[in-house]
Amino acid sequence: EPLHLRSLHIREKVFGPDNPDVASSLSALAGLYEAQGRFPEAEPLHLRSLHIREKVFGPDNPDVAVSLSNLAHLYWVQGRFPEAEPLHLRSLHIREKVFGPDNPDVAVSLSNLAHLYRDQGCYPEAEPLYQRSLAIREKVLGPDHPDVATSLNDLASFYHAQGRYGEAEHLYQRSLAISEKILGLEHPNVATSLNNLAMLFHAQGRYGEAEPLCRRSLIIMEQLLGPDHPNVATLLNNLAALYHFQGRYAEAEPLYRRALALREKVLGPEHPEVAQSLNNLAVHYQDQRRYAEAELLNRRALAIREKVLGSEHPQVAFSLGNLAFSCTGQNRYAEADPLHRRSLAILEQILGPDHPKSANVALNFQVMLHLSGQSVDVERVKTLTRLLEETGDARAKKGHDLLAQLEKKG
Repeated sequence: EPLHLRSLHIREKVFGPDNPDVASSLSALAGLYEAQGRFPEAEPLHLRSLHIREKVFGPDNPDVAVSLSNLAHLYWVQGRFPEAEPLHLRSLHIREKVFGPDNPDVAVSLSNLAHLYRDQGCYPEAEPLYQRSLAIREKVLGPDHPDVATSLNDLASFYHAQGRYGEAEHLYQRSLAISEKILGLEHPNVATSLNNLAMLFHAQGRYGEAEPLCRRSLIIMEQLLGPDHPNVATLLNNLAALYHFQGRYAEAEPLYRRALALREKVLGPEHPEVAQSLNNLAVHYQDQRRYAEAELLNRRALAIREKVLGSEHPQVAFSLGNLAFSCTGQNRYAEADPLHRRSLAILEQILGPDHPKSANVALNFQVMLHLSGQSVDVERVKTLTRLLEETGDARAKKGHDLLAQLEKKG
């Protein structure tokens, strides 16, 4: 931070406040703040950088497109999707106008917009953008370029999220092969591809195939980036989750704890990724019926997310749902009810009622109603279960279990 601030000060002093080099320094500092979860500090810097570039270069300059994309990304990570979309669209339009339709920068804008639509559950809108981005990169850069591997990974991840595992696996394998061929066997991109393929196998219950990929990915990242890098924490979490879902709780817990400690040390105690680690450990406890321990972690994760991301972010909704689950597990239904309702209201507003994440929270709410002796909407449970099944979500089992209990009860 002090180096970025000093660079900015020098450029403002030498070139004046409205120079393109000043805009670059502002963007760099904003990117640092964004990576640290300091979103309110990042936003005015991105806005000022955009203003300088528009003033100096005009509205249709490629550097303006970069600033628009940076600001859109900031809004995206905060869940401010309606604000991000017009910025991504304008950035895409500028790049198509300046570079033509088949330029690598156009492919970047297409991918950015696709990510935004994917996260809102707008799958029909996202898929052709991912496909067009891939086609551009293959055409312009050749079939074995690292950026092609990135596009393959993006499209594979999109299919993975929808339960289209066969399509996803083929693309993940191809992405991995490109990265290993071009970058070597021990590159961070290779580690990422290994991890992605492992998570796909995990989702299908192919644990024996997933574990060696997870371990190899973790070894590469630790060797290249050091044991205290945030990316290492992500891989520790994924290996822990793999153990967790096999019931290997004793092996999972120290990995979850190490990931949490690493993120607190490197990113600070109030970073969104720290909240994610708290959430992961809380779920680990919940699945072992250690609800009181889980509740403490869920409350801390919720406080971080509300402070850093705002009260209406999807991640806040997930923390509310998890806290409600902890309360339900302790038979505190009166406390769980409003938490479920607030969580569901946020997700349905931002993601829509048919998004798998909304469906999961809604299904948890129906389970809570059943446990507390209240009336359950059977048709709603059937609809939610079907929505989860359509995306290959294992949490559909909760719906089937609840329906079986209701049928038995008569």
